[in-house]
Amino acid sequence: MHEFQLPDMTCGHCAGMVGQTLHLADPACKFQVDLQARKVTVQSDEDRAVLAEALADAGYPPA
Repeated sequence: MHEFQLPDMTCGHCAGMVGQTLHLADPACKFQVDLQARKVTVQSDEDRAVLAEALADAGYPPA
């Protein structure tokens, strides 16, 4: 289980983009977005660094 703080995730569109990005990095992942806390929790077998890099490339770098 990985948890990322995403300060740039500010709206529903952002949350959708984060979800798409995570599924591109790992199609089998499951995730939960907490938009108010600007946090996403990801259940994935993919390496944390790979997920963090994908999020950063999409414009949502983890803090």
